[in-house]
Amino acid sequence: MDQVRRYIPIAALVVLVVTVQVTTQMTGTPYYLTQLTMAAYYSLVVIGLCALMGYAGQISLGHAGFFAIGGYISAGLTTHNLIGLQDHTFVALLQKYSIIVMRQDMYGETLLTFQPWVACILAILFAVVIAFTLGGPILRLKGHYLAMATLGFGIIIAQIALATAYFGEADGISEVPPFRLFGGIEVGGSFATRVQNYYIAWGLLIAGVILILNLIHSRVGRALRSIHGSEEAANAMGVNTARYKLYTFVLSAAFAALAGVFLTHYNGSIGPSEAGVMKSVRYVALVAVGGMANLWGALIMGTVLNFLSLRGVFGSYDDAVFGFILIAIMLFAPNGILSINVKGLLAKLKVKSEK
Repeated sequence: MDQVRRYIPIAALVVLVVTVQVTTQMTGTPYYLTQLTMAAYYSLVVIGLCALMGYAGQISLGHAGFFAIGGYISAGLTTHNLIGLQDHTFVALLQKYSIIVMRQDMYGETLLTFQPWVACILAILFAVVIAFTLGGPILRLKGHYLAMATLGFGIIIAQIALATAYFGEADGISEVPPFRLFGGIEVGGSFATRVQNYYIAWGLLIAGVILILNLIHSRVGRALRSIHGSEEAANAMGVNTARYKLYTFVLSAAFAALAGVFLTHYNGSIGPSEAGVMKSVRYVALVAVGGMANLWGALIMGTVLNFLSLRGVFGSYDDAVFGFILIAIMLFAPNGILSINVKGLLAKLKVKSEK
């Protein structure tokens, strides 16, 4: 019965996703699907970070770095021309097994590049290896020391993206090809595939939600909650806190890298701003505003605020708005905006006004 109740919100989310798409089609506003698709990919990063912060109790200010690792590596492998090396034995072997393929760019030039699915796998594996290697030592830190260490990692990735010619330096990487999945379905930004890309993005996000829900309702989830409550007490009860923290960190990094890959192929480009410090701060703010240990709150607020940001509602004050949101939530609603007791707050204001 508990498992059935667990999946009722998932079913409601699926219905909502379909309803939104049908509504935009009927009202002649399908352009909203573009921002909703992008918001879904950003929300994938948010729910992964929610598992790390809300359940394992570990803060990260460097998750934009993992997003950038996924996006940049996939973009680089699928756009860097290997035509000059096609006579090399190793390159010829890769071409034989369709790991790299010939294609033409938008100007008709012949390119020899990696298949997007191969690039996707390599990008996520690289992010996982980095997270595993980095997580071992830095997760021994606590509090602001951990925050500073992950912030340093994010800055390193941002500077590498900005200063490396292979990654396009300040211009980033453009002309990233669509990611062909199966049956003619592809992740790309053409208007003809707008609806199918909307469902791909939300299907991926829903799959991520299901995975994390199953995780937090399992034995692993109970261990993570004990670590969040008191790491010393969890250690005393025999919980391998170092292992659980590391695995959760790696999982959240994989979510961020996967989102980076898909959004890069959807947009057809990626730039240094995706690896910026403010992007990491934004992800933390979205988790905080939804509630650190509230997966549904993080999903809802992540989607809504990302959508508004992508629509340009906040204008040039975009980063300032997310910074202000983070400060306000920490001061007035540390458990998330959905935890605010509106009736109680109004009653207190009424009493004060009467005085």
